[in-house]
Amino acid sequence: MKKKVRKIFVFLVLIGILITVWGFVPVTERMVLTYQGDTSADIRIVLVTDLHSCFYGKDQKALLDRIDREDPDIVIFSGDFFDDKLSDENAKITASDLVRKYPCYYVTGNHEYWSGRVDEMREFMRSIGVTVLQGECSTINIEGTDIDICGVDDPTYMTSSAWKEQLDRAYEASDEDHLRILASHRPEQVDTYSDYDFDLILTGHAHAGQIRIPFLNIGLFAPDQGVMAKYVSGKYTLENGSIMIVSRGLARESTPLPRVFNHPEIVSIEVVIGP
Repeated sequence: MKKKVRKIFVFLVLIGILITVWGFVPVTERMVLTYQGDTSADIRIVLVTDLHSCFYGKDQKALLDRIDREDPDIVIFSGDFFDDKLSDENAKITASDLVRKYPCYYVTGNHEYWSGRVDEMREFMRSIGVTVLQGECSTINIEGTDIDICGVDDPTYMTSSAWKEQLDRAYEASDEDHLRILASHRPEQVDTYSDYDFDLILTGHAHAGQIRIPFLNIGLFAPDQGVMAKYVSGKYTLENGSIMIVSRGLARESTPLPRVFNHPEIVSIEVVIGP
């Protein structure tokens, strides 16, 4: 009897190890959205969140190759690209490579603020050509379509009114005739986002609740959402019709707990534009 129990225990431990290892394998989540515009074009946006400066092979090759395969028109870093404990090196390698090939945009996450070096991180991104957004809006034309990319800082050390002022400022600088995108770290702010007419809102932060409950798309626990977190992964339609996409992010060795049923990911969003 003891031998049988021991075998069952060993089997369960091995299954647990396999699930843990499997959970650290990155994937590409692909989504297709439609947008009514004056041109017939497809625009590819790659969302990279919560890298936390984690390691993805020598010179970040595994991650960079995965992004390159999507051939994006735009890359958006939606917070926690850097970490407050790990070295900045992997984040710097990743951003420096991508900005040479694609227009890149960056907003802060809570870990950049926790590091105490958020200004240094922003300055590095600016120095290599990444557009840093702090309650601002930047317009780019892709295949004849004008796109307003707006962005706000993470509200970690901001009052809610100061953060709302950034949102107001970014939104007012955008054009209702353009495709309007908001880069923001926090998915739980859905009620606030619903007050604005953004077409697409790109977020991260939740890490899919670290332990993601299969088939339900609910996270066991996510920061600022608590237990059984709702906004953790994928596409959500807000009350005003805006689409919010939440990336599970890329954090691996920066977190003390394994990812369970929760592959690290980049999100590749194809926006199909037509009359």
